[in-house]
Amino acid sequence: MAAMVTADIELPSGGRVLSIQSHTVHGYVGNKAAVFPLQLLGFDVDPINSVQFSNHTGYATVKGQVLDGEQLWTLIEGLEANDLHHYTHLVTGYIGSVSFLEMVLRVVEKLRYANPDLIYVCDPVMGDDGEFYVTPDLVPVYCDKVVAAASMLTPNKFEAEHLTHRCIETEADALEACCDLHDTGPSKVVITSLDIDDKIMIIGSHVQSKGMAPRQFKITVPKLDSCFTGTGDLMTALLLGWSYKYPDNLEKAAELAVSSVQAVLIQTLKIEEKAGLSQDGGVKALELCLIQSHDEIRYPKVTFFAESL
Repeated sequence: MAAMVTADIELPSGGRVLSIQSHTVHGYVGNKAAVFPLQLLGFDVDPINSVQFSNHTGYATVKGQVLDGEQLWTLIEGLEANDLHHYTHLVTGYIGSVSFLEMVLRVVEKLRYANPDLIYVCDPVMGDDGEFYVTPDLVPVYCDKVVAAASMLTPNKFEAEHLTHRCIETEADALEACCDLHDTGPSKVVITSLDIDDKIMIIGSHVQSKGMAPRQFKITVPKLDSCFTGTGDLMTALLLGWSYKYPDNLEKAAELAVSSVQAVLIQTLKIEEKAGLSQDGGVKALELCLIQSHDEIRYPKVTFFAESL
């Protein structure tokens, strides 16, 4: 039976998130996929756009601007000058250059000086399906520096392989990769996509106390006969949001996040079908219908459950 998350256990307000991710004028990836869901879950969100593009890169033409590291630091200095740099969370997504990523580490240090309890949720966006979205020189920076600074890490299979230098083909491989990442720094790791036997598996791992073995689990969802953009960005945002409500229960947070994402995808497919759109109609059919899915985000029905491993 699906369990309804009702209003009396909504997320408490008061969390403040600084979200450093990409921005598109049209469509829902990066900050466009993260800010609205986090606001629905009760957070104040301050977005910094690492890039500002007309649309995501799946379209034939992309126009826009790229923020550099010094411009990022200028924004942080402005926040600090007005005593506005007190955040409960920092979340980072797509970052296109080593210099910008190095500056993000300085941002983490400054924000943790203002709030030592800052939770840093890192989606190490590097690529997927065997291909890099970014230049490979970002990989050692993530491996050697960023992972150690993160509280929660949300790589996909491709990214987890490059962060751990191990091939991930099985559930056991993914669990070992999570342990490798825990040894580097983050107490919470969620590998957001592992394609096994024509199903998608989400692997979660949580070290609740230093020196203890992690609590590990999996959630299995069906593979939909469609492609979407922004799902990883949405998943990371929802994991942040529900982990704030359930800080000691990553399984529960992941169940809510995964069920919500799947509901958004189904809603998107229904809206596309009603509008007469399809995969054959082009990339425009692949945009998430986030606004129309506000109830699925704020009040998710738990339809996918964690299995302890």
